[in-house]
Amino acid sequence: MSLTTTGAVRDAVNAALALLALPLIATLFHYGRFSADDVWMTREALMAYSVGLIGMILVKILAPGFYARQNVATPVRIGVLTLLATQAMNLAFVGPLKHTGLALAIGLGACMNAALLYRALRRDGAFAPQAGWAVFLGRIVFATAAMLTALYFSLPGTGWWLAASWQTKIPALAGLVLGGMAVYGCALFASGLRPAVFLRERMDPEAP
Repeated sequence: MSLTTTGAVRDAVNAALALLALPLIATLFHYGRFSADDVWMTREALMAYSVGLIGMILVKILAPGFYARQNVATPVRIGVLTLLATQAMNLAFVGPLKHTGLALAIGLGACMNAALLYRALRRDGAFAPQAGWAVFLGRIVFATAAMLTALYFSLPGTGWWLAASWQTKIPALAGLVLGGMAVYGCALFASGLRPAVFLRERMDPEAP
């Protein structure tokens, strides 16, 4: 089994989600009785959840490795341990961070779940990173950093998102999303990653 290239790309989407949290929320919800304070509070929770999206995606990728080997007990044990750890983090975070602490605990719990699944697969010899994965992940990190940098310097100020009308915010948000996708794709291409990699993965899931 292997981590998929599409899964790695989704990790970049999670990073962009954290950066664009306020524009997204302001564009979708900041109308009527949904105040600026509500925008900020929702933004904090969304950013905390974005931490866990990577873990949730990896769990979906790693867990089938156990089911394919008729091993249901291990992911269940890890799931129970993760649940207990998440509840402990809830108690630790909810005081200082309030609702954001609950979201962060869920996110960190998902990352913990993925890490334990990965360790168990490596321990059982069911998964071994193939040659080329370090280079591939380096390209993903480079492209993600380039995208986040471009988005950061392109973002209008917070006050603009809170004051602008929906007719103005929607095209601005769409432009940011499309621009971020373009920068990400160009950075991947510049680093040497070609679309053929994704086509090859559909035909050969073991290809890095």
